[in-house]
Amino acid sequence: MTQAPAPPKAVRRRHDREIVSLAVPAFGALVAEPLFLMVDSAIVGHLGTPQLAGLAIAAALLSTAVSVFVFLAYATTAAVARRVGAGDLQAAIRQGMDGIWLALLLGVAVVVLTIPTAPWLVDLFGASGTAGPYAVTYLRVSSLGIPAMLVVLAATGILRGLQDTRTPLYVAVGGFATNAVLNVGLVYGAGLGIAGSAWGTVIAQCGMAVAYLVVVVRGARRHGASLRPDAAGIRASAQAGAPLLVRTLSLRAVLLIATAVAARLGDAQVAAHQIILSLWSLMAFALDAIAIAGQAIIGRYLGADDAEGARQVCRRMVQWGVVSGVVLGALVIVARPLFIPLFTSDTAVQDTLLPALLVVALSQPIAGVVFVLDGVLMGAGDGPYLAWAMLLTLAAFAPVALLVPVLGGGLTALWWAMTLMMTVRMLTLWLRSRSGRWIVTGASR
Repeated sequence: MTQAPAPPKAVRRRHDREIVSLAVPAFGALVAEPLFLMVDSAIVGHLGTPQLAGLAIAAALLSTAVSVFVFLAYATTAAVARRVGAGDLQAAIRQGMDGIWLALLLGVAVVVLTIPTAPWLVDLFGASGTAGPYAVTYLRVSSLGIPAMLVVLAATGILRGLQDTRTPLYVAVGGFATNAVLNVGLVYGAGLGIAGSAWGTVIAQCGMAVAYLVVVVRGARRHGASLRPDAAGIRASAQAGAPLLVRTLSLRAVLLIATAVAARLGDAQVAAHQIILSLWSLMAFALDAIAIAGQAIIGRYLGADDAEGARQVCRRMVQWGVVSGVVLGALVIVARPLFIPLFTSDTAVQDTLLPALLVVALSQPIAGVVFVLDGVLMGAGDGPYLAWAMLLTLAAFAPVALLVPVLGGGLTALWWAMTLMMTVRMLTLWLRSRSGRWIVTGASR
């Protein structure tokens, strides 16, 4: 007897459970990551202003270097999830190991480049004579942890592809706690100063990488997957990640242009812009958690040759994105009298901040759709389209943003330009999702 298809309400509930079970732990892990820098800043800040300024410069360089390689997580999630959907866990873990080996190779290359060029990189950021030496010290020591950081990205992608976002949460929380204890002990107990903060972070990051590798190696042995490097597999991982690298670099260019334009508008404008960007990034973590769930779930459905299931969960996640965006936007509007004084008491900054903040709040439903569809297409392995779409978005945004100071616009005008950028992204992603060309089923794309 053929089983009747599940009613729409039951299907939605099943999708909701899947999304929540993956998105909530993913959000916790995402929020734990920036806490590393917050702990370092709080501890180093008591050493003196030059040390804190040096940390800020070095941390900006390190976060840029690592964020460029976030494709290690995204591409690995999609590839592993497809294999999981196809029921081949051995191949799924083997594919993930290729990503880890690629992460190690890239990490070593970055260390080799960073250590000798650290003084030049710090000077490029305009460090003062007092802050520069501290920045160089922190950058050189912390760069030793970059291979571990990239392994963490790739291993996180493996576990997400295996539909496990809880383990990354536990590892992130453990890493945060270890980092805090080591920083206090090495900076003050051992008297190592800013170098102690860097060493504490490196040790914590290496510990996180080891924890991930233990989990992955256990899985590999359980399913008979090889742990040895495979040149063809590493090349395939690099090829899958290359379009996502272009996408990420284009997005970073958008943010850099926005900050450069804000700097030309005046001190109050750039200060307000930095506050908004911090809030925007925090809201992005919430929306990115849904996108991460999308990567894992979509990849699994396509790997299982379930095109209709992929369409259904895509539609449901878009609904989640819109609702989440509306809620976040409403929270910004309602809570603004509470959190604005926490950031600044300068009335000029507050007056500049308010109207631009309303624009950001209104654009959150658009951001919700963008993040979700971005995750859906990543999960489908549609990286080349994402790269071209982001390049088109950059081309549309750059001239509009650069015209803001020329035409006498202020920070609110700049954030309208950012809203235009998100709208272009939404349209390109929506058109792709509607076309159905992203739906390619099977264990590999």
